[in-house]
Amino acid sequence: MNSHERVAKVFAGEIPDRVPIGEFAIDFDAIEKIIGRPTYLRAKAKSKIAFWEGRHEEVIESYINDHIELHEKLGFDIINFPMATWAIPAPSNEPPPKKIDATTWEDHEGRVFKYSEITHDVVCIKDPLAERTLYTMDHELLAGVEDVETALLPDEPPGLDPRSWTILDTVIEHFAGRKFIVGPSGGEIGIVLQGGMEHGMVALITKREFIEKATRYLVKKQNKLDKRMIHPKSDAIIWGADFAYNSGGFISPQMFRDLFFEANKARVDNVKEVHGKFVVKHCCGNINQFLDLFVELGYDCYQSIQQSAGMNLREVKERIGNNLVLWGGVPVELIIGGTMDEVRREVRSAMDNAKEHGRFILGTTHTIAVGANYDNFMAMVDEYRQCCDY
Repeated sequence: MNSHERVAKVFAGEIPDRVPIGEFAIDFDAIEKIIGRPTYLRAKAKSKIAFWEGRHEEVIESYINDHIELHEKLGFDIINFPMATWAIPAPSNEPPPKKIDATTWEDHEGRVFKYSEITHDVVCIKDPLAERTLYTMDHELLAGVEDVETALLPDEPPGLDPRSWTILDTVIEHFAGRKFIVGPSGGEIGIVLQGGMEHGMVALITKREFIEKATRYLVKKQNKLDKRMIHPKSDAIIWGADFAYNSGGFISPQMFRDLFFEANKARVDNVKEVHGKFVVKHCCGNINQFLDLFVELGYDCYQSIQQSAGMNLREVKERIGNNLVLWGGVPVELIIGGTMDEVRREVRSAMDNAKEHGRFILGTTHTIAVGANYDNFMAMVDEYRQCCDY
C-alpha cells in the first residue's frame, strides 16, 4: 500500500496498513538538515529578501527541487502546500526596500521592516499607511462594492507570479498517485474580521450589514477562484483560519452560526460537490465549542488539535472521531523545547488515544516550526515507525 492509498483509506473511514504521518508545514532549518543544503523553502526572511532583490528564479528552483527532495527523503504520506512553498509574488516595478543596517529596511512608502532573530522573518515595525488601509479587508475595497450580485470577480489571485503554477504543477505531478496531495483553494471564509482582530471584533456588532455584504462577496469570489486554485490532481484542500484563542472561541458558536455558518458551508459544498476534493481544516486554539459545527459544516479532517490549549486528543476522538479524520497528536511545544523521551512518550500516547478504529493521521499540533529541535523531530519519526502498524 503506497502513501496515497493509505491516506485515502483513512478518509474513507477504513483501516489502512498503518497510521499515516504528515505535517502541515516544515520550516527551513529542519528542511536544510534533511536535504543537506540551504533552501528557500519556508525560509521566511531569506525568501522575502530574495524577492525584494528580484532573485525569483533562485527561489523557484529551490521551491521545486527542495520540496521534492524533502518528501522523497522524509517519506511522509502527505504533501501539503502552505505559504512559502509554491506561490511567489509577481515582480514589482516599485523600488525595493532600502537597507538601513544589517537587520533593517525601509521602503519607498516609509514602511520600516526589521529582521527577527526569534522567527527568522522580516516584520513591519512602522507603517505610515496603517490608518489609511485599516478598514479594508483582505485588500478588497469592499465598501465600494454596491451590488454583490453584479460585482466583478477576479479570475486569478492578485499579485501572483504566473510561474507559481509551474512550481505547483511540477511538485504535484511528481507525487500524484504516490502521495496524498493537499493543495490550495480559492480561500476560506472563516470569521470575517474587518481591519484586523481588535477592530474586526467591534465591526461584528457595529457594522453587521457591511460584514454580511462582505461575506456574500467573498463566497462568490472564492468559489470562482476555486476554478483556478484547486489543482485537478490534488486529493484535498486545506483551510487555516483560526476560530479561537487558547481559552475559547473568538466569538460564540451561536454568533458564528448566525453570521458565518451558511457562507462556510457554501464554500465546503463548492469544494466537495463541484471539485470533488476533501476539505481539511487546520485550526489552533481551544475549539471544543466548535467541534460539532465542524462536523455539521462538512469538514473531512481536523488538523492541529492543540493540547496546550485544552484540546484533549482522546476526548476529541471519542466525540467526533467517527465523523472527522483527526490529524495531529504530538505537541509542537515538546518538539521545540522538550526531551526526546518526552516526544517518544507523546507519540505512544497519541497512538493509544486515537489509533483505534482508524481515521487518524499522526503529526504535530501545528508545524515543525523554525527553532524546533531536530533530534526531537527525528525521535518523533522513529517512535512513530515502531508503533504505527495496525
